[in-house]
Amino acid sequence: MARYGKEFKDKAVARLLPPESSAIEVVSREIGISVGTLERWRAEALAQPQQQRTWTAAARFEAVLATAAMDEETKSAWCREHGVYPQELAAWRQSATQALAGPAEGRRATPQQTK
Repeated sequence: MARYGKEFKDKAVARLLPPESSAIEVVSREIGISVGTLERWRAEALAQPQQQRTWTAAARFEAVLATAAMDEETKSAWCREHGVYPQELAAWRQSATQALAGPAEGRRATPQQTK
């Protein structure tokens, strides 16, 4: 019987749960794990408190986009509904901003050298 690490399981299950909610058959085909095993992993994850669930990078980015235009009160309500702390959401936003900045933007910030 194959053994999978916690991180691998968490990522697979995170794809099955909201906000991503991928079809179990699709995830099964993509990662090569049986539907039955994924169903068991999902059931185990759902038995845990929501704060302990793992969010995929795509789901974190979607959360940042979904809450970007919200005022603080609405954003706080969204966070409570989805089991996320506002500080986590802010950290996800900062990570996304840094990832999108890339090295080209860093070069533009420095003065251009003339010849």
